[in-house]
Amino acid sequence: MKQKISMNDIAQDLNISITTISFILNGKAKEMRISDKLTKKVLDYIEEKNYNPNALAQSLRTGKSKIIGLVVEDIADAFFASVARLIEERAYKKGYKIIYCSTEDNPKKTIELIRMFKSRNVDGYIITPPKGIESELRFMRNDSLPFVLFDRYFPEIDTDYVGIDNLEGSKIAIRHLVDQGFKNIAFVTLDSDQTQMKDRMAGYRLAIKEGGAKEYILEIKFTSKPEKVVQLIANFLTKHKDIDSVLFATNYLALQGFAALNKLKLTIPEDIAVIGFDDHAFFEVFNPPITAVAQPMKNLSENLIDVLFTNMNNESQPGQESTKIVLNPELIVRASSLRKK
Repeated sequence: MKQKISMNDIAQDLNISITTISFILNGKAKEMRISDKLTKKVLDYIEEKNYNPNALAQSLRTGKSKIIGLVVEDIADAFFASVARLIEERAYKKGYKIIYCSTEDNPKKTIELIRMFKSRNVDGYIITPPKGIESELRFMRNDSLPFVLFDRYFPEIDTDYVGIDNLEGSKIAIRHLVDQGFKNIAFVTLDSDQTQMKDRMAGYRLAIKEGGAKEYILEIKFTSKPEKVVQLIANFLTKHKDIDSVLFATNYLALQGFAALNKLKLTIPEDIAVIGFDDHAFFEVFNPPITAVAQPMKNLSENLIDVLFTNMNNESQPGQESTKIVLNPELIVRASSLRKK
C-alpha cells in the first residue's frame, strides 16, 4: 500500500523548504509572496503523489472545500437534530458535506468553533447564535464569509436569517386553550434574551391579555440540570394550584414538565392541559398525545440551504439587503389540550 507523503518528502523531491510548503498548504502563499508558479508546483505534486486527491490542496486550488459548518445549540435536541438531517440531505444533493457541532449556548465555545471551521476553509456556515458573538458575526460579514443565522438573530446586525414567527406560535397555542375554556394558563420558558424566546414570551402575554386572563410565568435558566428543572416546575405548580393549563416554550422543557406532573400525580388533560413548543416524535405516542406548536422542518431546511448557497455563490447584488425568511408555525392539536366534556 502506498504511504501518504509527508512535507519532508515534498521538500526533498522539489528542493523546497518545509516552511515554504507549510505556508502554501495553509493558504498563506500570497501573504508570504510565494509565486503562483511555485504554489502550483507544490499542489500538483501533492495530487500526483496521493492515491486520492488531497482535499486541502483541492480547496486551495478551487477555493471550495465542499463543506458547510452547522453550529447549533445542541445537536442532540430533537428539533436541531431533525433540521440537521434535512439540511444534510439537501446539501449532499448539491455535492456538499455537513460538519455538526453544539455550542451549549456558550459564546466562547461558539467563537472557538467558528474559528476552527475558518481554519478548515469551510465554504459556509449555518449558525444558531448565542448572545455574545455579535462581534464575531460582524467580522465574518466584513470578511464576506457566507453565513445564515437560524432559529434566532440579532436585530442590530443585518444578516441573512431563517426562522419562524415565534410570537404567532405562542398566540395560536394560548388562543386554542382559551377557546377550550381554560382560564389560568401558565407559560414555562427559559430565562433568555434570545429573540425566539422573547417572541414566544411576547406572544403568550399578548394572547393572555386578549383573553382577559392572568399571567403565570416561570423562567428557568438554560444551564439548570434536568432534575432541577423538574423540581422548579413542580414547585411552581404547587404554589399556583389554580393553574389549569400550561404552554412549555421548548419540547425539552415539556418533557421535564411531564416528569413534574407525574411527581405531583396530575393527569393530562383532566387536571391540567399541556402544549409543547416544537413538536417531538414522543409527543404523538405519549398517553395522551401532546398538542404542539410545530415548526415547518422541511421548509426551514430548504430555505436555509437556498439562502446560504445564494450567499456562497455571490448571487446577491452589491448593496442588497440581507435575506430574512420568517415561516408560519402550525398548531397540531392532540388530546392533551382538549377539555374533557
